[in-house]
Amino acid sequence: MDERIVSLSEEIIAAVKSQTVKDRDELQNFKLKLCKKYGLEQVPMNSEILANVLPEDRKLLTPYLIKKPMRTMSGVAVVAVMSSPFDCPHGKCAYCPGGVANNSPQSYTGKEPAARRAGRNDFDPYRQVMDRITQLTEIGHQTDKIDLIIMGGTFTCRDPEYQEWFVRRCFDAMNGVDSLTLGEAQALNELSEHRCVGLTVETRPDVFDDAQIGRSMRLGATRVELGVQILDDDILDHVDRGHRTDVVRDCTKRCKDHGLKVCYHLMPGLPGSSPEHDLECFRKVFDSSDYRPDMLKFYPTLVVEGTKVLDWWKEGSYKPLDTEEAVDLLCRMKETVPEYVRIQRIQRDIPVPQITAGIMKSNIRQLVAEEMERRGRPCRCIRCREVGHRGITLDDPDKVQLKITEYDASGGKEYFVAMEYEDSIVGYVRVRIDSNPVATIRELKVFGKIVSIGEDGEDWQHRGYGKSLVREAERIAKDNGKSGIRVTSGVGVRQYYASLGFAKELPYMQKGL
Repeated sequence: MDERIVSLSEEIIAAVKSQTVKDRDELQNFKLKLCKKYGLEQVPMNSEILANVLPEDRKLLTPYLIKKPMRTMSGVAVVAVMSSPFDCPHGKCAYCPGGVANNSPQSYTGKEPAARRAGRNDFDPYRQVMDRITQLTEIGHQTDKIDLIIMGGTFTCRDPEYQEWFVRRCFDAMNGVDSLTLGEAQALNELSEHRCVGLTVETRPDVFDDAQIGRSMRLGATRVELGVQILDDDILDHVDRGHRTDVVRDCTKRCKDHGLKVCYHLMPGLPGSSPEHDLECFRKVFDSSDYRPDMLKFYPTLVVEGTKVLDWWKEGSYKPLDTEEAVDLLCRMKETVPEYVRIQRIQRDIPVPQITAGIMKSNIRQLVAEEMERRGRPCRCIRCREVGHRGITLDDPDKVQLKITEYDASGGKEYFVAMEYEDSIVGYVRVRIDSNPVATIRELKVFGKIVSIGEDGEDWQHRGYGKSLVREAERIAKDNGKSGIRVTSGVGVRQYYASLGFAKELPYMQKGL
């Protein structure tokens, strides 16, 4: 260990404590002065400085040194892992670059950050989770509330033993202990240093029947991301998707009836479509009660190597959306998104050098946001209104208000109950009322930077907003004549719900009313 970096770190802590240094810019200037003082030719990375301070000082210093603070500003640390390369059972979609032949997970090029991390860890789930937790910790992020996302195409059609092994090893990495069974790993995670507060699987709607949903939820799944692409049967047939819109409709209902959160992947600019047709199809997503997902990911179609779409582009029969067209279309789409929806992502993580034709900008989300502001129509989706992303601080707790949105969806009634402050969202709960004798809390969320488990809240978390939202969900359940209420709980959140009177009725936590 370089003693000069230790001394530099000690001086930085002293300067922060004495308020000689008050913000990130002042800290950076102070670091440069200290580098000259100690004869350091290179400025130490923030992770090196954080590694050389005492645990009690780390919390004080983190706000000044944290890299990419928005990564955990939604209240969780996202850890994405990829299953090993495996071909989809239906074949290959016209736009898909991945698969065994490409030595990459289905639907990925292998060059995306998560895919590269998976590859260097030989697609081992334990090593991937450990790698990502270490990365996040080194750059100053809290990692005790983990939102685990299992990527890599059609995970739910893999051998059930592989699925269980994969998830168990993810839990082992979070727990820091090897387990013999999935049940043991989950029990350990309920009290682990790194708790899994949510688990997402990516899949296709035609390989997610009741049995597969049940298996995924026993693994700990709380959310599913469905490759929907577009609500047009002719285009789905043309791109060799292998299913039609009726399958999307039926799968969406099954997922909600089981209590899962549902995210749609949509692909503007597919062969056979046009911007106006894309917009028309997109409106169906929310105009029809058969769909109405909770979340969206927009993946404008890109031309990449190893795809049938590349051949169509070369022969001149297909032209992808360019950046300007995509920005305009996405602005018009976002204008119609209901306030109960969160837009998770816009654009794939495919590096620009891997793209042959299509959008050649990596900051499309920023461009869309700027254009919507210019048009005077800012996005009203959840992500764009989160208190953490907006940098809102709580000055007057009495101004936090409850707003309830009620809507029909997939044969049931949904209640989106949001706590709002200055037109920003503090947190929310999704309550489903359907033919089940009990109501279902499909999601409970409080935003703002992560507050460690067991600590009092200085920001937005751990101020009792979650408990208030659960109480409101219970009231809604009673008003609808339900005998009880269940929660689709992440494994690492079971203890929290137990403290509110819920008991295990796996894969749920349940409570009588």
